[in-house]
Amino acid sequence: MATTAAAGAAQSYTYTRPSGIDGGLLGLSTSGGTTESGPQPHPHFFSGVLTQAAPAAAALIGLADVAQTRYHQPRPTGFRDPVVTCNGDRLRLESFSACGGVYARLDVLETAMDGEVRERGTTNVDVNGPLREALARVGGSDPLHLAVGEEELAVTTMDGAVVEKKVPLPDRWLRGFAEVQVITAGFDPRAELSGHDAVRFLRSLPRGRGGTAWAVPAGRTLRLAPRPAPGAICLAGPERLRTMLPLLRFARALRAYGPSAKTGTGPTASVWELELPGMRYVLTLSPERSRGFSGEGAVLDALATDEAAGDADLVGALLSFEPRVEPDLLAERAGLPLDRTKAALVQLGTSGRVGFDTAEAAFFHRELPYDPSRVASLNPRLRSARALVEDGSVRFTGDDAAVVTTGGGERHVRFDGDAASCTCPWWFDHRGGRGPCKHVLAARIVRRDASVEAVR
Repeated sequence: MATTAAAGAAQSYTYTRPSGIDGGLLGLSTSGGTTESGPQPHPHFFSGVLTQAAPAAAALIGLADVAQTRYHQPRPTGFRDPVVTCNGDRLRLESFSACGGVYARLDVLETAMDGEVRERGTTNVDVNGPLREALARVGGSDPLHLAVGEEELAVTTMDGAVVEKKVPLPDRWLRGFAEVQVITAGFDPRAELSGHDAVRFLRSLPRGRGGTAWAVPAGRTLRLAPRPAPGAICLAGPERLRTMLPLLRFARALRAYGPSAKTGTGPTASVWELELPGMRYVLTLSPERSRGFSGEGAVLDALATDEAAGDADLVGALLSFEPRVEPDLLAERAGLPLDRTKAALVQLGTSGRVGFDTAEAAFFHRELPYDPSRVASLNPRLRSARALVEDGSVRFTGDDAAVVTTGGGERHVRFDGDAASCTCPWWFDHRGGRGPCKHVLAARIVRRDASVEAVR
């Protein structure tokens, strides 16, 4: 897979040859990755047939389109190579938009794969302009041979030289993987449309750069409304679903997932899943087009917990690229309570080792080359909270109340069970909708440390 530069400015990919289509073979060239048998420079995951060639090719193009698009303040950007995980019974391909506000995933399921799984693990695959052009010419009902890995790749460079890429990798891209996993793990199914109704709904979406709309159930379909209502799904920037349009001729169903909404609910993230023959194309949209997932703050409480970091080492050692990670079974195997196991999974998500599949309401295992401590250090709120703790700026005035002294004055934090509130401007603006403020985080750290010390 890629090697991240110390400053986090770029990620380097090395391939023995470019990905491409030669005759009836789609060869996806892999960079270094992690497998069940350990790190490998160019892992070989799958050799066989894609039984649904045309929808797979169109979905791969959609994934590539997301990866090179900035939906907020658009400007030209290059390809970022998708992450591919082989979980044995499926292939998962993932990417983020260049602006960090759209997460895309293509799940190629067992029914669309006929061949041999050579290895389980995670890597990056080369995506390039010529490959995209070749995928656009794939059609008809003929199956397409697929090789994920280099043993059977028929596409080579003329001089046999390796292919090397250095791709800018914004820090928000790293944090986005963690945030999406935590946010979507709390979502429930909100709507399901048949293939025909999905086509009508998606084609009715506005073409321009729209603001935040709400998809409200209306009979067998959905209609857009300017304000939330019970049962509505937030659809911020409806044009961000446009990569689904070329897939509509294959659509079997469209499903939407999100949190519970009611009158007065603020913008939220949402998941839109297009069911295709033997596969799923999934887009997760941030609450607003201008908001990338990196700033949502959903992982901050878990990142601030030393206990979860220790549990993550134990839980992580038990993962084996399962397509479904069951917290109950994992808790039993690890000998941990369920709540601590779930917190450990959040920690593992901060280093890209765990994702969440809303279609199956289950975690899945993957491996990315990101250091969780680096991801934590990239979050300014967490850095500020720890600085407040180190400076002794947190003083508890009761079991559920604390005063945090800052350069801007005193901030009062109150706890109500698992919830907390603060008197700072950040809390006034967001009401916890974008994670805890630095004052709440600092108070929680001090409160937790005091609880641990009392037990000792």
